[in-house]
This record gives sequence, structure tokens and C-alpha cells, in this order.
Amino acid sequence: MDAEANHQPALPQPLQLVVLGAGRVAQHLVLALAAAGHTVVGIWSRTPASAAAVAASVRGARVLTSLQTLPPADVYLLALPDAVVPDVLAAAIFPVGALVAHTAGALPLAVFAEHPTIRGGVFYPLQTFSAGREITWATVPLCLEAADDPGLATLYQLAGSLSQDVRELTSAQRLQLHLAAVWASNFPNHLLGISHALLADAGLPWELLHPLIQETVAKALSQPPFTAQTGPAVRHDAGTLQRHTQALAEHPQWQSLYLQLTASIQQTAQQPTQNNRGSL
Repeated sequence: MDAEANHQPALPQPLQLVVLGAGRVAQHLVLALAAAGHTVVGIWSRTPASAAAVAASVRGARVLTSLQTLPPADVYLLALPDAVVPDVLAAAIFPVGALVAHTAGALPLAVFAEHPTIRGGVFYPLQTFSAGREITWATVPLCLEAADDPGLATLYQLAGSLSQDVRELTSAQRLQLHLAAVWASNFPNHLLGISHALLADAGLPWELLHPLIQETVAKALSQPPFTAQTGPAVRHDAGTLQRHTQALAEHPQWQSLYLQLTASIQQTAQQPTQNNRGSL
């Protein structure tokens, strides 16, 4: 499938939606869908209190207490952890022919194969969701897949009402995208957490790194990141690398990670002695 952005216009009519799940993805998604004019008719969660909190955030949504008595809807969205989706699919009673779409990045469309009475789909928002953070949905890539063309058309309608970047991806493409997203978001966030902790240990403010972080991200977005690599690893600065390693003696896990990342940088650099030589 072509992974280029599809700017197919959304159809004007609002949709009736049921959302299964009440975590961070569901919380953000429900608000965005309601703001786009759709009606969220019901919220289900394994934790009823969480479903009640999400339902209270939009008008007209009610808490669903059973997976066996789901109300009619145009789309049933499964905003659930990947491992929970098969269990919910096995337990829920959907109307025959219902369009049911999960929101997971790494879960294949084939998860619906054992449920021939429903039409499977994928509605994956490529974004990180946290409490208290506002999402600009117009720029969030929405990655779609469906078992049939009518289902795909409905998902395009739903996605187009939220985002200007809607793409149809295969399960294999979406898995690779999700893997890349972990490297681009989750792992860097962990590394930033280590930086934050090291500064705190030294009694230094986190704000000292803000300009550096901003410039690093800006460079990575403007050119292939490997070509922008700087630092003691790419320079093969043995003295600095040794001092850094010794400074991490009280954090053996971070020390091991430092050495692994250093080795990866040096192996990746095509011309390690000729590469960019920034001051860091």
C-alpha cells in the first residue's frame, strides 16, 4: 500500500460511536471525536469508574456495564492494550456486520480473523498520549486498515474529521512504523529521564539542557539524523568516554546502556573520524 498521506475529504454526516476502553488514548480520542461532531453513545471499561469519568467528559455518552449488551453504532473503537483486545473480542457481542476497529500500532488486522460476524479495522493515531497534554489532532497521522472497502471508507470519514494526515497502511507497514515510533519517542524519553536524574544528582537545573534538546530535535527534523551525529562517541574521544563511564559507576544499568549506545554510534558512523564534530 502507498504510505503517502491521503487527503480524501471526510463525508459531512456525523457517526455514532461506541468506545471500549477508558485509558489515555480513549480519553483523548473521545474528546476529539465529540468535538468533531460525532456522537459517542457509550463507553465501556474493565474499570467502571474510569468509564464513568470518560463518559462524563462528553455529552450523551453513557457507561456500558456489559459487553453482551452493546448499543448500535457505526463504529466500535477498541482503545485497549494490545493484550486485552483478543479477550474483549471473544467476550463482546457485537451486532452482526458491525465495524470494529482497534487503535493499536503493533496489532495486525488478522486479530479479527476468528470473528467472521464482524468487520475488522484499524484506526491507529500515531501520537503519544499523556494526561493533561493537549493534542493538535489536525497534524496527527491516522493510519487505517480494514477488511472491506465500505469499512475503510467509514474509517476514512472518521479520520478525516480529525486529521489532515490520513494514510492507509498494511499491518506490516504499521508494525514497522510503531517500532520506529518507539525509537523516536519512548526510548529518547527514557534517555531524557536519565539526563534529568543525573542533573538532579549534581544539584543542577533541568533547564540547562533545554536549548540543547531543542536544537538536537530541530536538526533531526531537518536532515537525516545519522548525518547530524556529534559527541565523544562519533569522535572516538577515548578519554572522555572513559571519564563518562567512570562517572556512571553508581548506575551500572545506565553505564551499560551508555557503552551500548556508544558502540552503536561508532558502528553506524560511515566515516567515524570525518563526521560532524560538535563540541559535545
